[in-house]
Amino acid sequence: MHGEAMSGWLLVALCAATGAYCLLRMSSGAGEHRTGAGSEALMGFGMAAMALPAAAIAPPVWGWALYAAVFGVAALWALGHSRGSTHHLHHVIGSAAMVYMALVMAPGAGSSAHTGHTTGYGAGGIPLLTGALLLYYAGYVLRSGVRLMPVSVVARDPESGVAVAWGARPELALACRLSMGIGMIAMLLTL
Repeated sequence: MHGEAMSGWLLVALCAATGAYCLLRMSSGAGEHRTGAGSEALMGFGMAAMALPAAAIAPPVWGWALYAAVFGVAALWALGHSRGSTHHLHHVIGSAAMVYMALVMAPGAGSSAHTGHTTGYGAGGIPLLTGALLLYYAGYVLRSGVRLMPVSVVARDPESGVAVAWGARPELALACRLSMGIGMIAMLLTL
């Protein structure tokens, strides 16, 4: 996550903007729409915080444990609500991926306490798991992009003619999910 400063700041901006829009979506919906938007807002802001360039703002040592705890709770919550919902299963995978990245990025994650020997995986984490997450998010991004293409932009409700609120526009919600998927790919590539 701490490569080039400019790309890090662009990722921070993308994720923070996505999180902010998800908060807007959360305020304009109810029920399942509201909880999904809240989960996506947490993911967007969490990704923005984890992507901060270390040269600009060095995270505290305990920060990685906090990220892991917050996203661990989010993963368990999404798992409890995932019955029959593929979207909640996506939140489980996303939250678990954030826990994994927080643990891998924590200071000393590539070494064990036993005489300085390595744990078998370096700063990049477990290659097979990182690769599986990259494949999952690549497929998710492609699927979301294809679903976004045929969406027609409707600024008004076709039946009532009333303007649709910004938080209720399905094409913007899908674009946010697409951008967060791209952000996850960028974060996983830099492990």
